[in-house]
Amino acid sequence: MTEPAEGITDIVARERKRLFGFIRRRVADPGDAEDILQDVFHEFVRACSLPEPIEQAGAWLVRVAQNRIVDRFRKRREEQLPEFDEDDDGIYLDQQLPSPDGGPEAAYARSMLLAALSAALDELPANERDVFIAHELEGTSFNELSASGGVNVNTLLGWKRRAVLHLRARLQPLYDELDW
Repeated sequence: MTEPAEGITDIVARERKRLFGFIRRRVADPGDAEDILQDVFHEFVRACSLPEPIEQAGAWLVRVAQNRIVDRFRKRREEQLPEFDEDDDGIYLDQQLPSPDGGPEAAYARSMLLAALSAALDELPANERDVFIAHELEGTSFNELSASGGVNVNTLLGWKRRAVLHLRARLQPLYDELDW
Protein backbone atom coordinates (compact mmCIF):
# COMPACT_ATOMS: atom_id res chain seq x y z
CA MET A 1 0.00 0.00 0.00
CA THR A 2 1.27 3.44 -0.76
CA GLU A 3 -0.16 5.01 2.34
CA PRO A 4 1.84 3.06 4.93
CA ALA A 5 0.31 4.99 7.82
CA GLU A 6 -3.12 3.79 6.78
CA GLY A 7 -4.21 0.22 7.28
CA ILE A 8 -6.66 -1.71 5.20
CA THR A 9 -9.45 -0.97 7.68
CA ASP A 10 -8.79 2.77 7.49
CA ILE A 11 -8.89 2.80 3.69
CA VAL A 12 -12.08 0.72 3.60
CA ALA A 13 -13.74 3.05 6.13
CA ARG A 14 -12.61 6.15 4.22
CA GLU A 15 -13.61 4.89 0.74
CA ARG A 16 -16.74 2.84 1.50
CA LYS A 17 -19.40 5.55 1.18
CA ARG A 18 -17.87 7.16 -1.92
CA LEU A 19 -17.33 3.81 -3.64
CA PHE A 20 -20.84 2.60 -2.84
CA GLY A 21 -22.26 5.84 -4.30
CA PHE A 22 -20.17 5.32 -7.43
CA ILE A 23 -21.51 1.77 -7.82
CA ARG A 24 -25.14 2.72 -7.06
CA ARG A 25 -25.13 5.35 -9.81
CA ARG A 26 -24.38 2.54 -12.26
CA VAL A 27 -26.29 -0.40 -10.74
CA ALA A 28 -30.03 -0.11 -10.12
CA ASP A 29 -30.42 -2.91 -7.59
CA PRO A 30 -29.06 -2.00 -4.12
CA GLY A 31 -28.37 -5.68 -3.37
CA ASP A 32 -26.29 -6.04 -6.53
CA ALA A 33 -24.46 -2.83 -5.66
CA GLU A 34 -23.66 -4.15 -2.18
CA ASP A 35 -22.44 -7.46 -3.67
CA ILE A 36 -20.13 -5.58 -6.03
CA LEU A 37 -18.84 -3.42 -3.18
CA GLN A 38 -18.03 -6.52 -1.13
CA ASP A 39 -16.31 -8.14 -4.14
CA VAL A 40 -14.19 -5.01 -4.60
CA PHE A 41 -13.14 -4.90 -0.95
CA HIS A 42 -12.42 -8.61 -0.99
CA GLU A 43 -10.17 -8.11 -4.01
CA PHE A 44 -8.54 -5.14 -2.24
CA VAL A 45 -7.68 -7.20 0.83
CA ARG A 46 -6.20 -9.91 -1.40
CA ALA A 47 -4.22 -7.36 -3.42
CA CYS A 48 -2.81 -5.77 -0.27
CA SER A 49 -1.18 -9.08 0.62
CA LEU A 50 0.75 -9.15 -2.67
CA PRO A 51 4.30 -7.81 -2.85
CA GLU A 52 3.35 -5.18 -5.46
CA PRO A 53 2.05 -2.07 -3.64
CA ILE A 54 -1.17 -0.32 -4.58
CA GLU A 55 -0.15 3.22 -5.45
CA GLN A 56 -3.49 5.02 -5.14
CA ALA A 57 -6.04 3.00 -3.21
CA GLY A 58 -9.06 5.15 -4.14
CA ALA A 59 -8.36 5.04 -7.87
CA TRP A 60 -7.58 1.32 -7.66
CA LEU A 61 -10.91 0.63 -5.92
CA VAL A 62 -12.87 2.61 -8.53
CA ARG A 63 -11.15 0.78 -11.39
CA VAL A 64 -11.92 -2.62 -9.84
CA ALA A 65 -15.53 -1.52 -9.19
CA GLN A 66 -15.91 -0.53 -12.86
CA ASN A 67 -14.60 -3.93 -13.91
CA ARG A 68 -17.00 -5.74 -11.55
CA ILE A 69 -19.95 -3.71 -12.84
CA VAL A 70 -19.07 -4.60 -16.44
CA ASP A 71 -18.64 -8.26 -15.44
CA ARG A 72 -22.05 -8.27 -13.76
CA PHE A 73 -23.79 -6.86 -16.85
CA ARG A 74 -21.98 -9.26 -19.16
CA LYS A 75 -23.03 -12.15 -16.99
CA ARG A 76 -26.69 -11.10 -17.24
CA ARG A 77 -26.45 -10.78 -21.02
CA GLU A 78 -25.02 -14.27 -21.27
CA GLU A 79 -28.10 -15.88 -19.72
CA GLN A 80 -29.31 -18.67 -21.95
CA LEU A 81 -31.90 -17.62 -24.52
CA PRO A 82 -34.32 -20.10 -26.06
CA GLU A 83 -33.16 -21.92 -29.16
CA PHE A 84 -34.05 -20.23 -32.44
CA ASP A 85 -36.38 -22.36 -34.48
CA GLU A 86 -36.48 -21.45 -38.17
CA ASP A 87 -40.07 -22.70 -38.38
CA ASP A 88 -41.25 -20.00 -35.96
CA ASP A 89 -41.46 -17.34 -38.71
CA GLY A 90 -40.65 -14.43 -36.43
CA ILE A 91 -42.14 -15.84 -33.24
CA TYR A 92 -38.67 -15.76 -31.64
CA LEU A 93 -38.88 -12.00 -31.03
CA ASP A 94 -42.42 -12.46 -29.80
CA GLN A 95 -41.19 -14.93 -27.16
CA GLN A 96 -38.67 -12.41 -25.82
CA LEU A 97 -41.27 -9.70 -25.20
CA PRO A 98 -43.79 -9.53 -22.36
CA SER A 99 -46.85 -11.60 -23.15
CA PRO A 100 -49.76 -9.74 -24.73
CA ASP A 101 -52.01 -11.71 -22.34
CA GLY A 102 -49.99 -10.71 -19.27
CA GLY A 103 -52.30 -7.93 -18.21
CA PRO A 104 -52.24 -4.19 -18.78
CA GLU A 105 -48.67 -3.65 -17.53
CA ALA A 106 -47.25 -6.38 -19.77
CA ALA A 107 -49.25 -5.10 -22.75
CA TYR A 108 -47.97 -1.57 -22.11
CA ALA A 109 -44.35 -2.76 -21.77
CA ARG A 110 -44.71 -4.83 -24.93
CA SER A 111 -46.10 -1.95 -26.97
CA MET A 112 -43.43 0.42 -25.66
CA LEU A 113 -40.62 -2.01 -26.48
CA LEU A 114 -41.93 -2.78 -29.96
CA ALA A 115 -42.40 0.91 -30.78
CA ALA A 116 -38.94 1.79 -29.46
CA LEU A 117 -37.34 -1.10 -31.35
CA SER A 118 -39.07 -0.11 -34.55
CA ALA A 119 -38.04 3.54 -34.17
CA ALA A 120 -34.46 2.59 -33.31
CA LEU A 121 -34.25 0.27 -36.32
CA ASP A 122 -35.61 3.04 -38.56
CA GLU A 123 -32.77 5.31 -37.40
CA LEU A 124 -30.14 2.89 -38.71
CA PRO A 125 -28.59 3.10 -42.17
CA ALA A 126 -30.25 0.56 -44.48
CA ASN A 127 -27.24 -1.80 -44.62
CA GLU A 128 -26.93 -2.00 -40.81
CA ARG A 129 -30.69 -2.41 -40.33
CA ASP A 130 -30.94 -5.12 -43.00
CA VAL A 131 -28.02 -7.13 -41.61
CA PHE A 132 -29.35 -6.89 -38.05
CA ILE A 133 -32.86 -7.98 -39.06
CA ALA A 134 -31.61 -10.79 -41.29
CA HIS A 135 -29.18 -12.18 -38.71
CA GLU A 136 -30.92 -11.55 -35.39
CA LEU A 137 -34.59 -11.72 -36.27
CA GLU A 138 -34.66 -14.02 -39.29
CA GLY A 139 -31.72 -16.26 -38.31
CA THR A 140 -29.74 -15.90 -41.55
CA SER A 141 -26.05 -16.72 -41.13
CA PHE A 142 -23.34 -14.23 -42.07
CA ASN A 143 -22.06 -16.67 -44.69
CA GLU A 144 -25.51 -16.81 -46.30
CA LEU A 145 -25.80 -13.02 -46.21
CA SER A 146 -22.34 -12.68 -47.74
CA ALA A 147 -23.12 -15.14 -50.53
CA SER A 148 -26.49 -13.58 -51.38
CA GLY A 149 -25.38 -9.95 -51.18
CA GLY A 150 -21.78 -10.20 -52.35
CA VAL A 151 -20.53 -8.38 -49.23
CA ASN A 152 -17.52 -9.56 -47.21
CA VAL A 153 -18.42 -11.31 -43.93
CA ASN A 154 -16.19 -8.90 -41.95
CA THR A 155 -18.08 -5.95 -43.42
CA LEU A 156 -21.37 -7.57 -42.41
CA LEU A 157 -20.02 -8.13 -38.90
CA GLY A 158 -19.05 -4.46 -38.67
CA TRP A 159 -22.48 -3.33 -39.83
CA LYS A 160 -24.19 -5.58 -37.30
CA ARG A 161 -21.89 -4.41 -34.51
CA ARG A 162 -22.76 -0.77 -35.22
CA ALA A 163 -26.45 -1.66 -35.28
CA VAL A 164 -26.21 -3.49 -31.96
CA LEU A 165 -24.36 -0.61 -30.31
CA HIS A 166 -26.95 1.86 -31.56
CA LEU A 167 -29.88 -0.30 -30.43
CA ARG A 168 -28.34 -0.87 -26.99
CA ALA A 169 -27.77 2.83 -26.46
CA ARG A 170 -31.21 3.72 -27.75
CA LEU A 171 -33.19 1.05 -25.87
CA GLN A 172 -31.30 0.91 -22.56
CA PRO A 173 -33.21 3.82 -20.97
CA LEU A 174 -36.50 2.10 -21.78
CA TYR A 175 -35.31 -1.24 -20.36
CA ASP A 176 -34.20 0.57 -17.20
CA GLU A 177 -37.54 2.38 -16.93
CA LEU A 178 -39.61 -0.76 -17.45
CA ASP A 179 -37.27 -2.90 -15.31
CA TRP A 180 -37.71 -5.64 -17.90
